[in-house]
Amino acid sequence: MCRATYDRIAPHYDTGMRWFDRWFLAELRRKALDKLPPNALTLELGAGTGLNFRYYRSQARGVATEPSREMIRLAAAKRRPQEVGLIQSCAEEIPFADATFDAAFATLVFCSVVSPQRTLAELKRVLKPGGVVVLLEHVRPPSVLGHVFDLLNVVTVPLFGDHLNRRTAAAVREAGFQSTTVERRVAGIINFITCVR
Repeated sequence: MCRATYDRIAPHYDTGMRWFDRWFLAELRRKALDKLPPNALTLELGAGTGLNFRYYRSQARGVATEPSREMIRLAAAKRRPQEVGLIQSCAEEIPFADATFDAAFATLVFCSVVSPQRTLAELKRVLKPGGVVVLLEHVRPPSVLGHVFDLLNVVTVPLFGDHLNRRTAAAVREAGFQSTTVERRVAGIINFITCVR
């Protein structure tokens, strides 16, 4: 992810996402967080401006990370559970010891990380054995739509660092996560990916 790009769009991000949240994304965010084990020490990758904070359980504890300075500044102003910290960090270099967290999640993050493989390796490293990962991601859809996303990728990557045609579920399996389940939504464009360390 280009931090400068997300620093630039940060003031407009919530407004840009509002329509998607009203249409379908808010409910999907809620469902993603509901899939996390209760009372788990949890890591959120790519918290952005903190749009997920309203869906955290009141007793949630853990850390939300975000690489963009401007995004994290906006996230810090939003209400979140008292036991959830907020730090600036990129997904490819998570600043925690091995086997720290019980669970991890990300929403709409793997499209913009520089290296999905390094990010998944870092997730495996910081999760305890048996730790759960929940991803809510837009991905390359099946059928002819996939070819359309391949073409759009030529524009979205240079402009926003946003890869529309990533195959995140396959990357998760290749990284060695176990018990991977994939729920497809919105014509296969959105995937819930749940797996175990």
